[in-house]
Amino acid sequence: MGKIPPAMRSSKLPLPLLKLPPPSSVPHPFQPERPASHPRPPPQSSPSSPCSSERKSKAFAPVLSQPPVRMPIFQSDRLSDAKKTFDSLLSSQPSLNYNDVLKSFCDVSTTPEDSIAFLHHMSVRARSFSPNRFSYHILLVHACLQHSPGDVSAATRALDLMSQNSFPPTPATADLAVRSLCSASRGDDACELVRILALQHAVPPDEFTYNFLIRQLCKTRSLSTVYTFIIDLNTTAGVKPNLVTYTILIDSVCRAKNLREATRLLGILADSGLKPDCYLYNTIMKGYCTLDRGNEVIAVYNKMKDDGVEPDLVTYNTLVYGLSKAGRVDQSVKFLNIMTEKGYLPNTVTYTSLMNGMCRQGKPLEALKLLDEMEEKGCSPNECTHNTLIMGLCKANHLDKGVELYKLMTASGMKLDAPAYSALVRALCRGNKVPEAYAVFDYAITNWFVPLIEMFVGIA
Repeated sequence: MGKIPPAMRSSKLPLPLLKLPPPSSVPHPFQPERPASHPRPPPQSSPSSPCSSERKSKAFAPVLSQPPVRMPIFQSDRLSDAKKTFDSLLSSQPSLNYNDVLKSFCDVSTTPEDSIAFLHHMSVRARSFSPNRFSYHILLVHACLQHSPGDVSAATRALDLMSQNSFPPTPATADLAVRSLCSASRGDDACELVRILALQHAVPPDEFTYNFLIRQLCKTRSLSTVYTFIIDLNTTAGVKPNLVTYTILIDSVCRAKNLREATRLLGILADSGLKPDCYLYNTIMKGYCTLDRGNEVIAVYNKMKDDGVEPDLVTYNTLVYGLSKAGRVDQSVKFLNIMTEKGYLPNTVTYTSLMNGMCRQGKPLEALKLLDEMEEKGCSPNECTHNTLIMGLCKANHLDKGVELYKLMTASGMKLDAPAYSALVRALCRGNKVPEAYAVFDYAITNWFVPLIEMFVGIA
């Protein structure tokens, strides 16, 4: 009941109005605080009689339903064998897709040097083949996917080959290399190659590649490492963070519950002449919700309005959730009314969040009334809604209504989670309704809704 609903996890982050640390405590804008701690169409059958067509379709249905299986061209990663195979293909198949052949060898080759040598052999032996940009991109991706952390020499050789053969790297090249390196868990090498592309090839990353890399670094590296990379690329190549960059950083620190750093970043963003958007404000509000800090959630909302940023549905859902979680149900209802006046129809997340707060306050009957209102407005409750209500009713000793709701759920095929089953079985036992408790328990086990251990732990 305490987790943030999925519909709010992709919300935007807003930053609250906290005072920034004094200049002396922030030597550099990105110096972190010292912790106080798309499918091939199916074959078309030729016109024929209906009976014949039907027989053919039945006879070949299994075949036509399966995609063709393409056998690998190369069975060995040895360069000498690959050259012989290519020469054989060249004599038997005059119309080859050379880049497909090259990629096929790269798929089995273990060294970028062999891939480069094989490309050279192809260009010498096949007079109709001249490597193009796609050919060199194949080599580049192969080099980036190698398990050689700390060594980008193979990738730089591919880049040099491109330049030497009149196919200089482009921003698309940089994006391809960065994404390939990150997919191989080589984030540090991706940073190094970005610097090389910017300084030696005059191809700094575009905003999409740049922010993609920042996002990956935030997931796998320390905040100080990310800040160092941002500063370095800004200094050496003039690549500056934009609003998306700050949003990624703020989202990262909010997930780490470092709201003070999020506020500091918001101040740097403002000093850079950038204006926070709704997504950013929503993200910060979400961060405060995780800490049950209702005052700050409202402060961010007020700041958002003062800055002329119009709240959206996610904003109001976040407010209702955060305030309900913090026990401020009256304010949650107030914002529910405001969002309705603004034309935003409350959804299942909104109602469930508010019910959660009411149940936390020991008012499950009010939450049950809200369920009626919800259904009257055409909003369908989900399993989470019913889980919330059943737990609240059972904990407040409204067992009859809890059992009634449970029967409605099972009749409609809904499943309760482990905590809800535990609360219901516990309440039945305490109400001296042991047979009914066994019936609920047996139903859960028969349908494999929850593990046995969880059930026992919940009842104990």
